[in-house]
Amino acid sequence: MTKEAIIDIFRQTGVMLEGHFLLTSGRHSDRYMQCAKLFQHADISERFAKMLAEKFSGIDIVAGPAVGGIILAYEVSRQLGIPNIFAERENGQMALRRGFTVDKGARVLVVEDVVTTGGSVKEVIALLQSLGAEVSGVGCIVDRSGGAVDFGVPFHAVLPMEVVSYPPEDCPLCSQGLPAVKPGSRGL
Repeated sequence: MTKEAIIDIFRQTGVMLEGHFLLTSGRHSDRYMQCAKLFQHADISERFAKMLAEKFSGIDIVAGPAVGGIILAYEVSRQLGIPNIFAERENGQMALRRGFTVDKGARVLVVEDVVTTGGSVKEVIALLQSLGAEVSGVGCIVDRSGGAVDFGVPFHAVLPMEVVSYPPEDCPLCSQGLPAVKPGSRGL
């Protein structure tokens, strides 16, 4: 599938938004990728998860950070025929809850819907490694960094694209007086 075809799907499903956004990373941007809208469409989600799953082999379990990585972890694991788990915040730190465990030496693929700075994925990687797992790769639907983020393992995105983001103090949209909105999973 071409980059243009993927972007068309994102526009048709309301995934790609334009305006002034406050990202989870704290940075500001004129584009926001609301991948939760993508996951409303099981057929499209399945297709993109399959594209990611085909990039990895020898994986024992798929993990994702809550909230953005939950559905993707499920669907990628379904494509690979292996279990999935998700990490979520507990007292501000990523943790495995709900009885989830990972065996020492397990080869884990970490997946996320959108990567900007890679902060959430890096937290999940650190958690898994602290439990003795081997993180074998990272996959995402959209890599907003254009490949600039380095996780120290193979990293594949359905759509790598460079979307400019700014620290709040250097944001030209703020300078224009445009209010920033936070449409993500961590509130307004």
